[in-house]
Amino acid sequence: MVLERSGTSGSKIRVSGGGRCNFTNLNVTADNYISQNPRFCKSALSGFTPDDFIRMAEGYGVRYYEKEQGQMFCKGSAGEILSMLRRRCEETGVRIIYNTKIHDISRRGDAYVTVTNNGTFHSPAIVIATGGISYPQLGATPFGYRIAAQFGLNVVPTRPALVPLVFNAEDGARFDGLAGISFDAVVRCNSMEFSGGVLFTQRGLSGPPILQASSYWVEGSSIGINLLPGADAYEFLKGQRNQKVQLHSLLSGVLSRNLARRWCEVYSYIKPINQFNGRQLRGIADRLQDWKLFPKQTEGYRKAEVTSGGVDTEELSSKTMEAKKVKGLYFIGEVIDVTGQLGGYNLHWAWASGYACGHSI
Repeated sequence: MVLERSGTSGSKIRVSGGGRCNFTNLNVTADNYISQNPRFCKSALSGFTPDDFIRMAEGYGVRYYEKEQGQMFCKGSAGEILSMLRRRCEETGVRIIYNTKIHDISRRGDAYVTVTNNGTFHSPAIVIATGGISYPQLGATPFGYRIAAQFGLNVVPTRPALVPLVFNAEDGARFDGLAGISFDAVVRCNSMEFSGGVLFTQRGLSGPPILQASSYWVEGSSIGINLLPGADAYEFLKGQRNQKVQLHSLLSGVLSRNLARRWCEVYSYIKPINQFNGRQLRGIADRLQDWKLFPKQTEGYRKAEVTSGGVDTEELSSKTMEAKKVKGLYFIGEVIDVTGQLGGYNLHWAWASGYACGHSI
């Protein structure tokens, strides 16, 4: 039996992947996950692979394609995955009770007693599959963490992950008015780097590499952006040093005109390239390939795709997801301190951890 808080199921699945549901990634490994115990997810991931999910999807007629870097999407909509999961529940006799508010969960002897507005339920096991607290507008709450704490389990402090970053006040003023402009870049943060399209927002930066970097960013630290990925910026500038063209005009060939002009204005690079000496060109090149920014904060849980942190993996069996010191109490998915990178990894962790738990029960 599934006790569902809202009037429908799978709200996060429905909005994932821009509505097409990035349901797994062909390249899933433990290295794609963040956790205080990076080895915890290995057992579940090996027990349920991307091929396992794809075979199940094919069996239900889900049409899919590989977008890039192993990311698997529905050709139609996320509704195909939801339909498959609901059919699977029906076939195995699972009952879903919607609009259920849980008032209390307690353990009496070997059974759990769950008191709700839709009645009281007794069960030998209970599975907490409540997700994190990102997207509160879809109904996300800290309920799962409260249950863990109630039964004496440690919870790793949470924070927004896969989320846009907000400029500090100085950079917010410097780059005001560029919202909507995008550029290809490599973004580095705490020894990790990610490539792709970066997007200026009204308050800061977004786009896949920024979202990826946000999972590793901590308040007070910097990110480094390579504005000329795949090129040697110094050699590029040195090859143009006899030109009388303004630097921002030269950079407009690789960046948008408005961004190139604003970037040069901010750092006082407003003169023809032939008026910069070698040392100055080296400084410009270094900044182009490692543009340091110190974000003020993230856009928070409302814009975060996932929640980092959660139920401490030291409290759980990596093979079954059962609490080590509370028999019959299981946690699966995002509520656990296992956070995937962008690209289908978080949904795959939901499938894999749920599969491990299901087999144990």
